[in-house]
Amino acid sequence: MSAIPLDTVHGPISAWRADPPAGLPVLGGVVLVQEIFGVNAHIRNVARRFADAGLVVIAPAVMDYVRAGVELDYTADGIAVGREIMAEVGFDRCVAACAAASDLLRQEHLSPAVVGFCIGGSIALLCCTRLGLPAVSYYGGRSMAFRYERPQAPLLMHFGRHDALIPGDHVEAQRRSFPTAQIELHEAGHGFNCELRADYNAEAANAAFTKTLAFLRRELSKGKT
Repeated sequence: MSAIPLDTVHGPISAWRADPPAGLPVLGGVVLVQEIFGVNAHIRNVARRFADAGLVVIAPAVMDYVRAGVELDYTADGIAVGREIMAEVGFDRCVAACAAASDLLRQEHLSPAVVGFCIGGSIALLCCTRLGLPAVSYYGGRSMAFRYERPQAPLLMHFGRHDALIPGDHVEAQRRSFPTAQIELHEAGHGFNCELRADYNAEAANAAFTKTLAFLRRELSKGKT
């Protein structure tokens, strides 16, 4: 992986890029959207996993709009700082960063999709409703506020059945709001994909990754340029 500059309509930020191993066919591109903890070791590991599956990955460091180089721990202090920074960044700048990353992928003749985790899952949803990009949202904790927006591209949503931050009625409300979305409910809690969290669940993480990869292969193959 390597750090790259990313020009957005709100100013320059950095991003992390991961490319497939030499000789592996490239399936398309993924804009990978972080949690509130920055483009940290977990997000970089996810990027490598997608790259190893044949996807070019760009992970915008959206916190750079406020503070450069943020990587926070999964602690109460980390959560508090992350929420404060992301609130200052705001959703509009996050979506703009994803738009810039998707444009960069298109310049390389790669069809883009968006995958996001936690607050990044809600940003991925917005990229679907506002940018028309295929999107995968993992446990998007802020998505209820956007349930009246309409997806403009295919959408896959992953939730944990035992997520204390996203109760079952919120999942069902989003199922009703997004009737064309593929919604998967896993026997896990919040953040089940993250190996650094207490709620990490390897079985759920692997099942979600398999479904996500199938979704990306299907949707990105439709838009090859």
